Amino acid sequence: MSADGTPLRPSGDRSEIGGRRRGGDRSEIGRPAGSREGGDLRAVETTLLLLAALLLAIATVNDVVRQAHVNHRLIADLATWRSYTGHRYHNLSVSQDYSEHFTREVVCGNTSPGEPKQRVQLCLVMNGPVAGGRRRVSGGWYLPARVEDEPRYRYGCFGSAPAEFGCQR
Repeated sequence: MSADGTPLRPSGDRSEIGGRRRGGDRSEIGRPAGSREGGDLRAVETTLLLLAALLLAIATVNDVVRQAHVNHRLIADLATWRSYTGHRYHNLSVSQDYSEHFTREVVCGNTSPGEPKQRVQLCLVMNGPVAGGRRRVSGGWYLPARVEDEPRYRYGCFGSAPAEFGCQR
């Protein structure tokens, strides 16, 4: 009891002071004032997480489909080079144009049997859609043996290659 005769209350008591509760239960710790048991915040967080998961799923499917289309084109490019040259070589080099959203690839391979790039090479420019397992050849050039595909080494250019790829000779 206090000096004036009123009973003392324990420190954990939930008594009212100035119209507001003092103390409170522990489930209210960390909860913003006026929230309805955290339901609104939880619903917003759940919605945001579901939207993020949906976005990731869409991006994954898009990437898988795009890669499947690229693989289909590359297989057709190799078949086109083999059909065009009459050689059944498997060691061909394929370069893709990543500068823009083109479906244009360059396939290079030896004109006679031997190790890759150890003989004169024929490079063909493939573009357009796949039709019947092949693609359209719009041009090409030859490369001497033992060099990389750089414009300064290209010769015997034909089709669209002189204008598009800067063939020098």
